Amino acid sequence: MDFKNRTAVVTGAARGIGRDIAIKLAERGANVALIDLEIAGAEETAKECETHGIQAKAYKCDVSSFEDVDGVGKQVLSEFDAVDFLINNAGVVRDRLLLRMTPEDWNFVISVNLTGTFNCCKVLSPHMLKRRQGRIVNVASVIGIMGNAGQANYAASKAGIIGLTKTLAKEFASRGVTVNAVAPGFIDTAMTESLSADIRESMMKMIPLGRFGKGEDVANVALFLLSDMASYITGQVLNCDGGMIMAR
Repeated sequence: MDFKNRTAVVTGAARGIGRDIAIKLAERGANVALIDLEIAGAEETAKECETHGIQAKAYKCDVSSFEDVDGVGKQVLSEFDAVDFLINNAGVVRDRLLLRMTPEDWNFVISVNLTGTFNCCKVLSPHMLKRRQGRIVNVASVIGIMGNAGQANYAASKAGIIGLTKTLAKEFASRGVTVNAVAPGFIDTAMTESLSADIRESMMKMIPLGRFGKGEDVANVALFLLSDMASYITGQVLNCDGGMIMAR
């Protein structure tokens, strides 16, 4: 895959899956605009990306704030020639059983994961639609398909992303812009490292391939969806879960 002279915006790029996607894009020649509330981490990702001879810049942004996204979006469009790809990866968890979940827990996860994806699509899609080309990849989750006890807010946010993906795919298709989602299963990231050994063991039993995924596994799927090889694919959700969804 060759992404030379293309520019990608990656949210949640300070670490984990977002960082892996950004670095893989840079390795293949893409310029990258890296968005994260954790600016120090995003800047570290930018430095790593720059070692591949491309343009990279980090932007501090709270994706749950439309004003923040709108301001950063204008900066990106003024500092890069164009935006070809948007990868909505920024996400958070705040897990609790429903009876213990507070409205603040619910709103926090929905506002970052789902509203954040909406905000970024709302701000950057007009540029793509005007150019009549572009790719949007949203990072959902198998939890948005199968649900999971203690994750009502997270599951709802990711299910919402899947619905948003399919709707925007229909709205944008006539302008040559594809919209797809990748749904990771259990991926070894800083977010999942905090889980107890018991939970990790129970999750492992649900994965036919017998291992947890890596960020690069998800990144590989995202890059495929961004590539010319996926030019006739839109409105789809590709699971990257080691077969986990089959074990329901």
